[in-house]
This record gives sequence, structure tokens and C-alpha cells, in this order.
Amino acid sequence: MKNLLYLMFIVMIIAGCNGIPSSQSDSVGQPEGKVIVDHEGYPMMIGEFEWKDDDFEARKISPSDTYGLAEEFETLTVEKGDKIKIEIDQNPSSIIVYQENENGTIDNFEIQNNEITLPTEKGYYIYEVVAKWNEGKSTYVFDLNIE
Repeated sequence: MKNLLYLMFIVMIIAGCNGIPSSQSDSVGQPEGKVIVDHEGYPMMIGEFEWKDDDFEARKISPSDTYGLAEEFETLTVEKGDKIKIEIDQNPSSIIVYQENENGTIDNFEIQNNEITLPTEKGYYIYEVVAKWNEGKSTYVFDLNIE
């Protein structure tokens, strides 16, 4: 009988420790990020995530590096000089984009109005997007073939 009570007590403790309190689960969940090409949204691969809000703190470290995350994303083919949009939930205060080309050159820029003008040179590009809020930050990855 004691073992049964002990087991029930452990199950109740585990069930009560579900990580995010239900009142915060909608506002603290990792924001989704999408790249919009030709009016169609494609979810970006999620990298690292940090969030600190009052008595709550969360951190996710991606097991994959930028290249691994880019491999998981279905590479999009776009035209040179096109514009694409970046949409991230929960209105980040800043979005910085890192663009890496085939020879390893990395450029970074802060985007305005959620738009990026793509390079005018053909090639394969990996993009890492870093979104920041007062409460934390998150990184996203996608890749493009520019024709």
C-alpha cells in the first residue's frame, strides 16, 4: 500500500511540473518564423531560443549548426534581385539577417519592413535570421538557390 501511495505521489509531482505554466504557454512558446516567397509562406528551421519573463526562463540549444539546419530546410529556388519577406510571430524589436554565399563570405544587415532584396548574382545562399525581443531571442535558418 505504501508503494502505491508513493507511486501516486511521484506521478502527481511529475504531472504538476509540465514546464510552462498554462497561463503563459501561448505567450511564451517559441515564435514561428516564415520566409515568404511569391506570397507563399515556408516555415524556417528553428535554431537556438532564449526567453526570460518574470519568474519563467527557457532556453533551447539546437543540436544542428547552421549548415545542418539548412540541409533540413527544403531549398527554395528564386530569381536574382527578387524580394522576399521574413515574418516572425510576437513582433520582434529587431531582426538581423546573416547571408552566407558559396565561397563563405558572410554579410549581415538589419531588415526594414520585413523585406530582403536578394543578390543579383546566381548561386546558393544560406540565411540565418536572429530575432530579438525584450524577453529574449531566437534564430532561424533557410537557404535559397538564386537563378
